[in-house]
Amino acid sequence: MMAMPFIRLSFVLTVVAALFMAVPMAALGADGPIVINDITGRDVTLPHPAKRIVLAEGRQVIALALIDPDPIALLAGWLGDFRKNDRQTYDLFKDRFPAIDKVPVLGLSNDGTFSVEQAIALHPDVAVLGVSFAPGARSNDVARQLEAAGIPVVFTDFVLNPLQRTVPSVRIIGQVVGREKEAAAFAAFYERHMKRITDRLARSGNLKKPTILVEAHAGMAECCFAPGRQGIGRLIETAGADSISAAVVPGPSGHLDREYVVSRNPDIYVGTGGAHLDALGGLVIGPGYTKAKILERLRSVSRRTGLAEIKAVQTGNVHGLFHNLLTTPLNILAVENLAKWAHPSLFADLDPGKTESEINRRFLVVPMQGIYWISLNEP
Repeated sequence: MMAMPFIRLSFVLTVVAALFMAVPMAALGADGPIVINDITGRDVTLPHPAKRIVLAEGRQVIALALIDPDPIALLAGWLGDFRKNDRQTYDLFKDRFPAIDKVPVLGLSNDGTFSVEQAIALHPDVAVLGVSFAPGARSNDVARQLEAAGIPVVFTDFVLNPLQRTVPSVRIIGQVVGREKEAAAFAAFYERHMKRITDRLARSGNLKKPTILVEAHAGMAECCFAPGRQGIGRLIETAGADSISAAVVPGPSGHLDREYVVSRNPDIYVGTGGAHLDALGGLVIGPGYTKAKILERLRSVSRRTGLAEIKAVQTGNVHGLFHNLLTTPLNILAVENLAKWAHPSLFADLDPGKTESEINRRFLVVPMQGIYWISLNEP
């Protein structure tokens, strides 16, 4: 008879435990503290997934748009580089999210115009900064001031080392906003596509690397502004091409003399561009531009003094890329195109257009629309 209370108590405890286990773990821990190891190796703790973010590189909204259904609702403030340099893509976002015009602009770039005071006044949950704001960089005082005001700072990088840091940076942003699952899905997609390129190049043995000149912001200035070994240079190397600027440009980017370009006589020329070059007569490409307009500008920039004489231009091995493909998680599209241009036979079955369609269908809440790459020798 004395066993009955014990049996009832055991039964109650069992039921309670079963009910507890039935509660989704996301419901128990989704709003708890998050420890993020950012791209510089710092551990940053957030009390809960961020709802208000200061974005110190406006173009990083592309990363948010890959993993969140309403990236604009997350923005407490941002730099104005995205709106200034890529107005057409900005307008695509505006069509979907009209509130984008109401997001406070804190400055134009990382050139010292970032308003720390305004950022602090917005009371964000976190500031997501590019590595140009990291300790030791020119703009590192921004991070120190934000942290002194009690605002957590998380660093990401899609620019200086995109090959190694794109996937970790997407995962970091996923942690920041509580979208780890979505970030992991894009990371797996990205790694699979990149591995297809690197594995095939590795199996090809001593495949000759063609020489290539990638002119960044083609037509912005005299020939030629080009990448060093860092940043875009890493993407070029991954695609199996030999960048003529890698050995002589000490930093992420720098200027090449015409004489040097002519002396190296590269096999391939690739100009990068976008709407920010329209008024300068440079290469326009991307949303809002027709194929005829893009080809007209590509011919024009490739026939400037110092370029018209090189093998690439003489043989028509001339191509154009939308510059922001190279500085966002969409850089996989740039690498696929560079690989096809460098090794057309080896990558005959590689279809960047199919990759773009999959990104639009599975990830981007604001799909890509327009021409993001082009070749003069296309049929």
